[in-house]
Amino acid sequence: MSAETATKQYTALYEEHQKLGASFTDFGGWQMPLKYQSELAEHHAVRQAAGLFDLSHMGEVWVTGPDAGKFLDFALVSRLSAVAVGKAKYSLICNEDGGIIDDLISYRRAEEKFLVVPNAGNAKAVAEALAERAGDFDVTVEDVTASISLVAVQGPNSVAILKQLVAAADHAVVTEMKYYAADEVHFTVSGAPLRLLLARTGYTGEDGFEIYVPNENAASLWSALLSAGKDFDLVPAGLAARDSLRLEAGMPLYGNELSLEVSPYDAGLGPIVALKKEGEFVGRAALEAQKERGSKRKLVGLKGLGRRAARSHYPVSKDGQTVGEVTSGQPSPTLGYPVALAYVDIEHIEPGTRLDVDLRGKPEPFEVVALPFYKRDK
Repeated sequence: MSAETATKQYTALYEEHQKLGASFTDFGGWQMPLKYQSELAEHHAVRQAAGLFDLSHMGEVWVTGPDAGKFLDFALVSRLSAVAVGKAKYSLICNEDGGIIDDLISYRRAEEKFLVVPNAGNAKAVAEALAERAGDFDVTVEDVTASISLVAVQGPNSVAILKQLVAAADHAVVTEMKYYAADEVHFTVSGAPLRLLLARTGYTGEDGFEIYVPNENAASLWSALLSAGKDFDLVPAGLAARDSLRLEAGMPLYGNELSLEVSPYDAGLGPIVALKKEGEFVGRAALEAQKERGSKRKLVGLKGLGRRAARSHYPVSKDGQTVGEVTSGQPSPTLGYPVALAYVDIEHIEPGTRLDVDLRGKPEPFEVVALPFYKRDK
């Protein structure tokens, strides 16, 4: 076995993806399905019916103990102690310089119990940072990423599909669960009862759910969801569709829009930095200085006025002068024109501003637009 092969990571659903004919790609060291048949068909399925995603490359870190809320107030930029049990919050973990280590979601499962979910490539770094920051807090930090799988059902038919597997007594929980909330529900999978954590915090711009399941039950749950979704046009969907969906929804991707070199204020995430919360938190001084100093560039949405799509790292210009750089871009399957996210000099961020993107030596016209590009009908 080569060193390269040894470092590859595989989810508990890898063989299921192989059976479905998936094409694979490396993402954060994990071998993940890029697409199964057509990434365009998978994208449209999520917008019009439903898609099933394997997100098991994401991390899971339990933070428990009497100081759990107070500790996360210190470790993250938001005020997690104010989150109600059963709710979730999107936040950032930053370093002392205010650079973004990761963007993540934290679920409060009890007064003294939180589940922190970092991105795939950052899971180890986040778990280590939390452990290092625990210090004198009365908390336990436990990284359970290796034992937990995560699958997501996204799309307008997601409620109907889940109700095929969830016990009748929990149907109301599924139907009435609010966005950025979570609860444990009873599933029946292969004739066996399973109590699993169900969350409603999607990354596609559509309604949908995430299900946290032990690795040993992941394949049976995946198969049961595909079977339950047959009458609701559910299809397995890969990372290619997930990327085009999140881009249309204007959602940042770590490594593209977010990094250690990016300020939350540049990325439009200033509102989640709770500078008014009491006490010290990691990065506070640097973030206060960033806010006071203001941003030279900010993240904006760009709508293509032609047919050619921008790609990551392509220069953005105004009257022949470089004023920014594209972080993500591709044709929008839903809207029918190219879209992109880019960091642009503050003087040129107003919606309606015409800019050019250098597409391999040829300028292509784009227009600054408000985000998100796509918003579903409620």
